[in-house]
Amino acid sequence: MDLLDKLRKYENLHIIFWLIKDTCWMLEFKWLGTFVMIPTLFLALFIIFKSIKTKELFLNTAIFFWISANSFWMMMEFFNHDHYKNFAGIPFGLGFIFIGVFYWKTYKLNQSIS
Repeated sequence: MDLLDKLRKYENLHIIFWLIKDTCWMLEFKWLGTFVMIPTLFLALFIIFKSIKTKELFLNTAIFFWISANSFWMMMEFFNHDHYKNFAGIPFGLGFIFIGVFYWKTYKLNQSIS
């Protein structure tokens, strides 16, 4: 089993936590959503560190920033700090940058193969 196959198992577990977190947000289960946010972010970081030597690193980093932004936004809504939720735009923006880098590197790799 290669590294990417092993990562898929962690990614699948990560998606479960992510869905639980977002469902708690939607249903306003404040403390459960806050609790589930921790393993969601931890797994995202774990996947980043496991994918350091792959081209998936940039994609996984973008996902981490997306989940960080989402989690921050959720926490601001849960604990009545709506006036800060626009700061979630910072990690969202970083996520877009990493997605751009991922596709740029993929494009350049395809150009060198052709």
